[in-house]
Amino acid sequence: MTTGASSASSVAGILIVDDAPANLELLSDLLRGRGYEPRPSLSGAAALAAAQADPPDLILLDVDMPGMDGYEVCRRLKADERLRDIPVIFVSAVFTQTEDKVKALALGAVDYVSKPFQAEEVYARVATHLRLRGLQLEVEKHSRDLEDLVEQKVQEIVNAQMATIFALAKLAEYRDDDTGRHLERVAAYCRILAGELARAPAFATFLIPQYVENLSRAAPLHDIGKVGIPDAILLKPGKLDGAELEEMRRHTTLGAETLESVHAQYPGNDFLRIGIEIAKSHHEKWDGSGYPSGLAGRAIPLAARIVAVADVYDAVRSKRTYKPALPHEVARDIVLDSRGTHFDSAVVDAFVARADEFRAIREALDGE
Repeated sequence: MTTGASSASSVAGILIVDDAPANLELLSDLLRGRGYEPRPSLSGAAALAAAQADPPDLILLDVDMPGMDGYEVCRRLKADERLRDIPVIFVSAVFTQTEDKVKALALGAVDYVSKPFQAEEVYARVATHLRLRGLQLEVEKHSRDLEDLVEQKVQEIVNAQMATIFALAKLAEYRDDDTGRHLERVAAYCRILAGELARAPAFATFLIPQYVENLSRAAPLHDIGKVGIPDAILLKPGKLDGAELEEMRRHTTLGAETLESVHAQYPGNDFLRIGIEIAKSHHEKWDGSGYPSGLAGRAIPLAARIVAVADVYDAVRSKRTYKPALPHEVARDIVLDSRGTHFDSAVVDAFVARADEFRAIREALDGE
């Protein structure tokens, strides 16, 4: 009954350890008479086993016992994470010298009672330390409750921030696509790709759950820089000329620079760091022919390599003013044909393995 000391409705369980049956019987009768639950044990080894099986609220421990003395029992109790906080009171005839008392307290005991003991002294010390243990448990509970409350409030703030950031990303999307759910789909595709890649040893240590979560949340930021592109270019129905194309390509650096200004205030925020990588590099190509930096191969951040596949697949499947929506099979073949040139081969392989899920997500979140 590990909570007995902290709950008025529970009976405190007290483990009594002494190799003398008469002492066990006497202490058991005394404690039982005060409403406690005595648990007698004749040896140190048996006491440790009993404590591990059902941790008591307090332990009365003799010192001079054969086999394993009380000091060793106490040492082992304090080495056990589940048992280390249980109050231990030594009850022994050895406490005639100061060094014996110091040794007992140094091992982690909270108190000691000298034999022959007085019943009222035992009652007083047991009641005091059960009460202190109960207060300690209450403080720990309040501390956990406070931590939970703080975590809850922090999560509420994070969720509000995420909603605001997503709304800004959505605003950028609405400027050239006011009917679709492109951002939601890309986020879902990225979660699938990252999950599949994480199955491979080469990616498993990197694509941990927190990274995958940040990636899927940051994926909608890939085109946030389009907010800064003029309508005449962003909404032009025909092909862009050279200068217009260069201006359009600036959405990668505009998006990255915007997020970098926020990241400078929160340098430890991995979500923003991944968002910057995605915004800046999702148009880079595996063979180095992409933009804005001409990165190639693994120099391209993994998050951007994943978003690149998700973004292209969804773009092919979406209707635009300059093109019709194409079926899943066509989008799949375009991704496959770009394996090792536009896209990282490993990411394409992950896409192939989960292509049916891409189709399902597209149909479930079809905004066109």
